[in-house]
Amino acid sequence: MGTRILGTGSYLPPKTVANGDLAKALDTSDEWIFSHTGIHSRHVAEEGETTSTMAAKAARSAMEAAGVSPEEIGFIVLATSTPDYATFPSTACLVQGILGCANAGAFDLQAACAGFVYALEMARGWLKLNPGRKALAIGAECLTRILDWTDRSSCILFGDGAGAVVLGDDGQGDGEGPKARTILGADGSGRHFIQRTGGTMTSLPLDPETGIPQAPKPFLPHLSLMGHEVFAFAVKTMSRITEELCALYDEKPAALDRVFAHQANGRIIEACARRMKLPLGKFWLNLQETANTSAASIPISLDQAVRAGELKDGMKVVLVGFGAGLSFGGTYMTWPAL
Repeated sequence: MGTRILGTGSYLPPKTVANGDLAKALDTSDEWIFSHTGIHSRHVAEEGETTSTMAAKAARSAMEAAGVSPEEIGFIVLATSTPDYATFPSTACLVQGILGCANAGAFDLQAACAGFVYALEMARGWLKLNPGRKALAIGAECLTRILDWTDRSSCILFGDGAGAVVLGDDGQGDGEGPKARTILGADGSGRHFIQRTGGTMTSLPLDPETGIPQAPKPFLPHLSLMGHEVFAFAVKTMSRITEELCALYDEKPAALDRVFAHQANGRIIEACARRMKLPLGKFWLNLQETANTSAASIPISLDQAVRAGELKDGMKVVLVGFGAGLSFGGTYMTWPAL
C-alpha cells in the first residue's frame, strides 16, 4: 500500500497580540514590523495552554478528518523546540495520554523550525516497517514563553500554535505520480545564528570542600538570533533544497503547484520566490496573522490549505524549512501521497 496523509489538523490560541500592542511597550510600530517581516499579529497561548494541549487539539482534529480512532495510532512523533518540560517527560508522551492513544509509542524530535519535515520522514519510515498501521506527525510550539520581550529584534517574530497530520494507507495502492522524496541536512558551523540559552553547556562550580557541584543561580533562558545571517542562509538553502528536489524528477520549480515554506519571515519567502523565478502566489502565506510558529508552521499551513480547498489531490507540492542547528529539510510529494 502507498503511504498517504489521511487527515490534517491545526490549532491556534484564540488570544492574539497585534503589532500595535507591541508598540506600546517597545520602540517599534506596526508599519516597521510589517515592512521588515510581513507580520501584523501573532497568536499567544494563555494560562492553561501549553505545547502539549495545543498539539493534542491539532492531532485530534487531524484524526477526526482521517476518521481514525486513538486506538489505531501506533506512533507519535512531535517536533518542538518548546516542550512542556525542559527535557523529560517528552511532550509527545503527554499528548499520547491526552488523546488516549494507548497503543502508540511517542517521542519528541528537535530540529527547530525544520522539525516537521524531519517528523514527517520519521513517521513515514516507521510506517514502511509497520504496514497497515497509523502514525501522527505533529509540529507544536509555545514560543512566546521563551522570548525576551524587551528585545524587539526577536520578540516580534514569533507566535504559538500546532499542526498535525495522520499518516497511513487508504487501501488504494501507490496511486499515480512520483514517490515522495526527502532531503534532510544540517550545518553545525552556523549553530550560533539561532540559540536558546540554558542546557548543560556550562559546567557547575564545585564545592571546594565536598567536590559536589553547586546549584546555579536562577536564570531565565531566552532565545537570540542573528537576523542578517539567518536571512541569507534561509533564502539560499530553501531555494536550493526546492530546486534539488525538483531535479530528482527532472523538473523545474515552475512545475510545482504549491510550495509550503516555513513561515519565518515574509521577506525571506519573497526572496526565495525571486531566486527561483516563481510567482509569490505559489507559496502558501499565513504569517501575517500567525507569525513564525517554528515546527508548527508547515503543518498549520497544510491544514489551512486543505480546509480552504486550495490543496487538492494530485497537486505537486514541496514542504521546505530551515531552523536552528542549522537544520534544514524538504519533501517533494504529490498530495497526499508519500
